[in-house]
Amino acid sequence: MNTKRIVEAILFAANRPMTIRQIQETFPELEQPDTLSVQMALDDIARDYADRPIGLRQLASGYRFQVREGLSPYVTRLFEEKPARYSRALLETLAIIAYRQPVTRGEIEDIRGVSVSSSIIQTLLEREWIRVIAHKEVPGRPALFGTTKQFLDYFNLTSLSELPTLEEIVNFDFGNSPQPQPEQDHSERPQIAEIEQPVSPAGQTDSETAASETELDAQTEAGLGAENLTLH
Repeated sequence: MNTKRIVEAILFAANRPMTIRQIQETFPELEQPDTLSVQMALDDIARDYADRPIGLRQLASGYRFQVREGLSPYVTRLFEEKPARYSRALLETLAIIAYRQPVTRGEIEDIRGVSVSSSIIQTLLEREWIRVIAHKEVPGRPALFGTTKQFLDYFNLTSLSELPTLEEIVNFDFGNSPQPQPEQDHSERPQIAEIEQPVSPAGQTDSETAASETELDAQTEAGLGAENLTLH
């Protein structure tokens, strides 16, 4: 049995990232390879694809094949559906949750200086980028929001420690490709409050400002430069 060839075929055919355990369970019960064998196969496959336009990527929820960075503008022309675009208000809300989690809706509003519309929270929940992870032990027990593995997968991250630093976000040139940045110390999680945008006039809500906001692509706005085109 050639474990490497079978693992490669499983990943190529899968329509989602696969963990080592999920890969093992794809084999017949009496032929399941051990964890070390699967990991060695994954390492070999990654080396085989190192110089190809397709690579093996480890994400928060497992391994998957995906198109290399820089090639997505060509590949996306194969798909009729246009990439989803999101308002600045939604992206600011997502960024606050990512950097300050766990956080309540009220705390998000305090940071942004405007009310957070229910539709923004609902959209993030429906996309499975955020979830309710607990309830704060204060009167009313408001929900505490945090990000999900789907959020990490979408932005090509394996953990929250890989989020760009605030310096990288502030210095990101949204009109051009990001320039290489020196290695940053991720030991301390950055505080989103340091890069807050000017708040809207008092009492103004997201719904009132949405018409004037420019819609931005979620990946570009986040400054992550993620390439998340997968092969199915």
